[in-house]
Amino acid sequence: MMAGSRIAATLLVIATVCLVFTRQVECQVVQAENVTVMEGDRAEIACKLHSYDGSIVVIQNPYRQTLFFNGTRALKDERFQLVSFTNKQLRIALSDIRVEDEGGYYCQLYSEDTHHQVAVVTVLVPPKPVVEVNGDDPVENGDVELICTVPRSKPPARIRWFKEKKQIQGVSSQQQSGKTFEITSVVKFPVQRKDNGGIVTCEADLPSVKSSKQRTDFSLSVRFPPVVKIQPPSVLFREGDDLSLTCSITGNPQPDGVVWSRLNDTLPGRAERRGNLLTIAALSTVDNGTYVCEAENELGRSADEYVLVVYEIPIATPLPPSTPLPGIVYIHSMCRIFVVLSINSRCLLDNMNLQLPLTFSSSKSQCKNQAIVQINFFFQNH
Repeated sequence: MMAGSRIAATLLVIATVCLVFTRQVECQVVQAENVTVMEGDRAEIACKLHSYDGSIVVIQNPYRQTLFFNGTRALKDERFQLVSFTNKQLRIALSDIRVEDEGGYYCQLYSEDTHHQVAVVTVLVPPKPVVEVNGDDPVENGDVELICTVPRSKPPARIRWFKEKKQIQGVSSQQQSGKTFEITSVVKFPVQRKDNGGIVTCEADLPSVKSSKQRTDFSLSVRFPPVVKIQPPSVLFREGDDLSLTCSITGNPQPDGVVWSRLNDTLPGRAERRGNLLTIAALSTVDNGTYVCEAENELGRSADEYVLVVYEIPIATPLPPSTPLPGIVYIHSMCRIFVVLSINSRCLLDNMNLQLPLTFSSSKSQCKNQAIVQINFFFQNH
């Protein structure tokens, strides 16, 4: 039972004052209702009247101080307000109720004799759980210990733990202070890197009261060394192209930034570093090498590498005049040889005894004496 609601039970014992007349008996009846309410809510206390003849009706607090006298407030506490006073009832309201207000409120009827009934007001304290980690944030592959505390509740609250919506077992204890209770529950479990940012929930309620459940979510912080990954481009680079490398990093605590370098060399003068991004404009073969992205935090250091290969732009070179096939031009680039045949007619091509594929040897050691040949035919029909 939460804000704005209350639990009321009618007290069946009633006080009566009977007046005997010639042919009938008239009985004045005063009746009280028990009230259960949450701390901070509003409680209404009613003295119900039957056959009321205008006698004096008084409501008193548990300390027997008069609150209202025939509908007139007698106590200066402005939290008490008159709701109604008729020949049927005297009803008052107590706002922002506290545990100290709990007890028996007297509905007193003054006639030839004094009779009263007591409305028992019970104040419940809803649980408000608070979660904290015991000690420092855990490191991956270690244990974490969480503490859930309900500083005040009445009656004693029940605490349950949930990790990613699955219940886990904790150990609870309680201490009483006056009419309220402090409840503490401790849970301990191992954590991995994947648990970082996971949610652990402490749920507290009053078992005897419906709708009293309160939940507090706690986000786990699991510490681990950085993980670095360079996102490699999906294209081959030629001279004059632009290079852009992005380095993604994760870690807890998060590294302050990354450090870019080139293995066994310095970065090109055209290189620009902007946080996790490295760019090099107008690439040339002198930019070839292994580029390194590195990051660190208090738990360690990590790096990733990217090997850059820049290819030369092919240069057209005519064959010597002694070539057996006039019109052949070859273009060489690294280990690839392009052979271009310029032939005046398709008939001439059909009469040529050209054996494919053509093979060439190369003096470049990195080609391992193998050449890749591409044949392009261009026809000039007259």
